[in-house]
Amino acid sequence: MARSIAFREALREAMSEEMRRDDRIFLMGEEVAEYNGAYKVSQGMLAEFGPRRIIDTPISELGFAAVGVGAAQNGLRPIVEFMTWNFAVLALDQILNTASKMLAMSGGQITCPIVFRGPNGSAGQLGAQHSTAFESLYANIPGLKVVSPSNGYDAKGLMKQALRYENDPIVFMESEVMYGDKSEVPDEEYYIEIGKADIKKAGRDVTIVSFNKMMKVALGAAQELEKEGISAEVIDLRTIRPLDWHTILESVKKTNRLVIVEEQWPFASVSSEITYRIQKEGFDYLDAPIRRITAADAPLHYAPNLVAAALPDVPRTVRLVKEVMYQTK
Repeated sequence: MARSIAFREALREAMSEEMRRDDRIFLMGEEVAEYNGAYKVSQGMLAEFGPRRIIDTPISELGFAAVGVGAAQNGLRPIVEFMTWNFAVLALDQILNTASKMLAMSGGQITCPIVFRGPNGSAGQLGAQHSTAFESLYANIPGLKVVSPSNGYDAKGLMKQALRYENDPIVFMESEVMYGDKSEVPDEEYYIEIGKADIKKAGRDVTIVSFNKMMKVALGAAQELEKEGISAEVIDLRTIRPLDWHTILESVKKTNRLVIVEEQWPFASVSSEITYRIQKEGFDYLDAPIRRITAADAPLHYAPNLVAAALPDVPRTVRLVKEVMYQTK
């Protein structure tokens, strides 16, 4: 049996189920307790688990990230919520210089099983300082695993996997505009392996790769292309590091064309890495250059017309697919 639940509920279920099983897990962050979470992801968790395991913190990302990292290195399994990943740059010293490096620096003696999570990327008219997508930045850091799901089903399975089985620090990136999105989530317990992409729609003519909320653009473009007789295979990366480029390569062997849709800035982005891997390992299978659509190479402005111009959308993705299909009409 399955239920239709919101993205935020799927995350809450994942955390609560694992917290009931393992008393080493606790959640900390700004407004996670008394206010039930800035986006109501942790609603009701304080009442169930109490203030020793659902902990409100001051507005000090570096400070509470450090507390979480220290706790993880001493045998606990913290979840650290950032109100937005834009604010987590203040905690980057702990994520980069301590969490990601300690396993190597200790010769494998000290692990850091911690989940850093919160909303990432743009969410409308929030201005440039609250609208950055950070997947490629964190994926550039050895020692971290970067998760960026597009729906509640995947989010729950990946979060449960992170909390139960992973001993590496996990960067878990959500989206404000997806917290209310509904997904079918099974009643039975399930886990999703980190590092495995998922084919959301099979196709034969072109491969479209995306992740997080840009999957809506990728799937929307595939739907429009279907009306014109173009069959697109749509792949959801789900995790950025490890990057499952093998699934993309196998798809390109079939379709011979690749388009990537992402919310990152273009320079040194996720699509840059995918493009390198596929042209290196699958050059002979390509019948057209790999193309991508990214966010504009500029800070995201406040005005809604500029937000729309800066981010990928369905019409531009459809046009790009037609270009790699050599259909220029």
